[in-house]
Amino acid sequence: MSLVIAGSIVFDTIETPCERRERIIGGSCSYSALAASYFTKPRIVSVVGDDFPEEMIEKFNEKGIDTRGLVRKKGKTFHWEGKYGDDPNQRTTIKTEVNVLREFKPHLLPDYREADIVLLGTIAPEIQLDVLSQVKEPKLTAMDTINFYIENSYGSLLESIKKVDIYFGNDEEVKKITGETNLIKAGKKFLEQGPSLVVIKKGEHGVMMIGQEFISGMPAYPCEDVVDPTGAGDSFAGGFLGYLDKVNSFQEKDLRKAAVYGSVMASFTIQDFGIKRLESLTASEIDRRFEEITKIVSF
Repeated sequence: MSLVIAGSIVFDTIETPCERRERIIGGSCSYSALAASYFTKPRIVSVVGDDFPEEMIEKFNEKGIDTRGLVRKKGKTFHWEGKYGDDPNQRTTIKTEVNVLREFKPHLLPDYREADIVLLGTIAPEIQLDVLSQVKEPKLTAMDTINFYIENSYGSLLESIKKVDIYFGNDEEVKKITGETNLIKAGKKFLEQGPSLVVIKKGEHGVMMIGQEFISGMPAYPCEDVVDPTGAGDSFAGGFLGYLDKVNSFQEKDLRKAAVYGSVMASFTIQDFGIKRLESLTASEIDRRFEEITKIVSF
């Protein structure tokens, strides 16, 4: 199996009630690829500016991430600045500087085009559609988005949604896209648009999966201390698809298990700023949390 992840690699400036961090590494591609790297060897498609540190690319390679699809262009790397209040589920975007990502036109390498699984991270829907047009016969396609694109590229976003098998989105985004206030109705409305599975992320309340023939709920791993929620959803998607790529199966039981691994990866991400925790994980830590969630949901 093979997993290709197209998304953003960015600098984040993050302020929480306790601390502020300037220009740390983030982006949907960074989080999801690192999370997936504990299960498979993901290939990434993204762009950075000439201000991006070469040593970070080397760290990606050390984690087994194929960076041949990462383009370095003259200019500045995408920069996002946000602020969290006392409720980590609520954040305010202060600044979004698209920079080199604005003119990015991905060109997939021949072996990338043969990918079995494709994840379209939080990049412009036009770029998502471009990537989809280049892959040949993927077994599974998935996507995520953010409010920035819902508000500024709604028409293109709907086109992307129609072409994927799985949609990952938080409850606010799902409601905004569908116009429904009830998550079950919103999820079923998504299924009418193209995807066969909708994974709705609900922060510390876990996730809800809505498929054509089943609905499943999964609690989040209970974390008492949330340091930085940024990237939790991307880490979930990376863990989810990384596991599916590993087992080479998309049956309902595998989707349910993938959701547990996604929750596990997200739980580690929120315990430190940026991608720091994902860089230092061990397989035993992941297995231990998987078993702990399993005990929580057993009855």
